[in-house]
Amino acid sequence: MTVEFRTLDPGKFRDPLLTARGETRASVALVGLETLWVNTGTLCNITCAHCYIESSPKNDALAYIGADAVRAALDEAAREAMPLREVGFTGGEPFLNRELPAMLADVLGRGLRALVLTNAMKPMRNHAAALLALPREGLTLRVSLDHYAAEIHDAERGAGGFAASLEGLRWLVEQGFAVHVAGRLAFGGEPEAEIRAGFARLFADQGVPLDATDPVALMLFPEMDVRVDVPEITTACWGILGKSPDSLMCASARMLVQRKGAAAPAVVACTLLPYAPEFELGGTLLAAARPVALNHPHCARFCVLGGASCSR
Repeated sequence: MTVEFRTLDPGKFRDPLLTARGETRASVALVGLETLWVNTGTLCNITCAHCYIESSPKNDALAYIGADAVRAALDEAAREAMPLREVGFTGGEPFLNRELPAMLADVLGRGLRALVLTNAMKPMRNHAAALLALPREGLTLRVSLDHYAAEIHDAERGAGGFAASLEGLRWLVEQGFAVHVAGRLAFGGEPEAEIRAGFARLFADQGVPLDATDPVALMLFPEMDVRVDVPEITTACWGILGKSPDSLMCASARMLVQRKGAAAPAVVACTLLPYAPEFELGGTLLAAARPVALNHPHCARFCVLGGASCSR
């Protein structure tokens, strides 16, 4: 059976204050900066078929960010007494940025938690010595395995990708690192319970000590196709859905990016919207501590209706 999707109404997500139907658009205030995301750069060692950030070996729209820029942001968070607990590193493939180990050492040295999103392939293994020199406490690596079946994963990420990522995951476990896995809900066409059961079998076979029923240890993300129709989120939706705006990522997180050719880094609302100019909030964490209008399909599909979050 072929499932047909409605395309996105072009009148939606245009006005930061009002929806296409003239209702008041929901927004989310920053309650406190608990998670700072750092985009290390959009370059990646592979090209996935459905990458929301379009990472590839050629896309350097977000340049490699430097350890000095991250250090300045962490200093600002401390100076302004922000309740920062965790720093997450995403890309692209973060381990292509040669300064990642120095950034991790800085974060961990401040007593903060560090989270790295990685495909665990060759770029990570190239940093094996530097990784092994880092303290284990507070450091988690989240490995991307789109599906528990190699053929489905490789259809998205390229032939041999599943085996290479699985080898990297096993190496991390053997070296005593805390690991999580990130998968995706749509690729196999199965209910979530079946996907988790499949991952449970994989983890048991590979000696990976993860509980596949734990939504943090195994994060399963909804798809983010901006072409597919999705409702806009109004202020009335909080009561209708029984959700609090404080539960969304943008209530407690921001992301630091270095745009290619820019003189200085910028702070954006979240990990999902690095390119949208209306979600760039300023050059400092303090300037970025303002409400975010939920004026993008990802806000509805991934966060509000999908109930997903990139943070732990």
